[in-house]
Amino acid sequence: MKSQPISFILTCIFLVNLISCTTKTKTTKETPKQPNIVFIMSDDHAYQAISAYGHGLNNTPNIDRIATEGVIFNGGYVTNSICAPSRAVMLTGKHSHINGKVDNILPFNWDQDNFAKQLQNSGYQTAMVGKIHLHGLPQGFDYSNVLPGQGDYYNPDFIENGVKKQYQGYVTNVTTDIALDWLQNKRQADAPFLLLYHQKAPHRTWMPEEKYFTLFDDKKFELPANFYDDYKGRPAAAKHEMGIYKDLDVVYDLKMLDKEGEIKTGYRKWFENQYNRMDSVQKAAWDAYYTPIINDFKEKNYQGKELAEWKFNRYMQDYLRTIQSVDDGVGEILDYLEENGLTENTIIVYTSDQGFYLGEHGWFDKRFMYEESFRTPILMKYPKEIKPGTVVNELIQNLDFAPTFLDYAGIDIPKDIQGESFRKLVNGEASEWRDAIYYTYYEFPGEHHVKRHYGIRTKQYKLIHFYYDIDTWELYDLEKDPSEMNNIYNNPAYAAIQKDMHQKLQDLRAKYGDSDELTQQNLDNYLKAKGLTKK
Repeated sequence: MKSQPISFILTCIFLVNLISCTTKTKTTKETPKQPNIVFIMSDDHAYQAISAYGHGLNNTPNIDRIATEGVIFNGGYVTNSICAPSRAVMLTGKHSHINGKVDNILPFNWDQDNFAKQLQNSGYQTAMVGKIHLHGLPQGFDYSNVLPGQGDYYNPDFIENGVKKQYQGYVTNVTTDIALDWLQNKRQADAPFLLLYHQKAPHRTWMPEEKYFTLFDDKKFELPANFYDDYKGRPAAAKHEMGIYKDLDVVYDLKMLDKEGEIKTGYRKWFENQYNRMDSVQKAAWDAYYTPIINDFKEKNYQGKELAEWKFNRYMQDYLRTIQSVDDGVGEILDYLEENGLTENTIIVYTSDQGFYLGEHGWFDKRFMYEESFRTPILMKYPKEIKPGTVVNELIQNLDFAPTFLDYAGIDIPKDIQGESFRKLVNGEASEWRDAIYYTYYEFPGEHHVKRHYGIRTKQYKLIHFYYDIDTWELYDLEKDPSEMNNIYNNPAYAAIQKDMHQKLQDLRAKYGDSDELTQQNLDNYLKAKGLTKK
């Protein structure tokens, strides 16, 4: 047989390899890389205090970046407006009566499943940094460094993988530094990651860092239209203990800690403990700013409306100052992701564990099912799937985070999760979504005297039932009465709406496995934990 020239043989080898590569390209589908997830949660951050929502109170350019480059949710809500239960819902994707954390008193069972465990079992590196307010060693995380309880603003303690230690500095900055250290030095670069980056601020007592002491000094905040609400037709609201005028402590909340000890309040000692966490340099800076304000307050001796409005302005200044530090931290995280080429494949969410009252109805704090505490900010970006400038108006709840993250990671959503993935909602594929959301609040008798209640909200109406030592119903037409000042439950013109809302409430309670019997059981457990008996 005649031998072939070497050039012919090489040509044949090249053609065989080319055909092989082409065939492989056609038959082998590349597995998409799982996205990283950075879940940012602050504490008590009102949607009104994020400039992307357009209320004009402050400027949060870094948080706004998430909305500008992704999606802003105008219908974000919680299932239970209080710190620890909200976080338990976020982790488990289940309502409070199912995950067991119905209030800030009863324990949370970390042995139950959560979305971080699911991601961890699927190859994600997982970390939790900052505030979680759920007692016990966090499960589902390769690394945890969390605040004990509520945490402290200055020189805070943290619990790193179960070991308690103190950090020098301001809590918001310390939390950001720990998160960046994990991203830079502790995670493996070849695995997808989940980072829960949770700030204490702007939780009470709103202690700002030094660089923002004077921010808003030249601004007098406008009173909300219903600041002097008389709660007519709303007996449960009338019995609150969260009024800016009546209940905001001038020392504990508003920093009027005079050296002479002349300003005596019920919570003075508590704030002294916070003040005494500072070192001498921190105290000197604090005193230089606050002492003139304290002296002026003592000299003016405000009374009545003057005192109420002075307290409101002081509250707003410090509350918003703490948010400015949170916004700085968000900017550092976003910058790190961009500088390290991680932005394209990273889901970033900014939210709060609930909303907050900024003087509406004359209040601070949360708990009620009224809009300002029920509604929470949600902003999200993921360049691979979410178009910049997207706006979603559907009713989303913190119940939905767990299934959404699992969906993006390609993990089957457990059947017992009660939330729904909103992935297709933000990328435009979903044509249908829920028409009502369910809410519960259990912590009474307790701080702020907010009655136990549950209810539902649709896009236009809200139905609330207050119970335990009271039995009242409230119904609101949110299109005509967005501030919820006019309870129309007994208005004959809304009889058909009332009936329909009762049916929706019944259906949702059945869907989520809630009942009067379970509500009574949760009440009995709570009263037992507090050493109380039912009235």
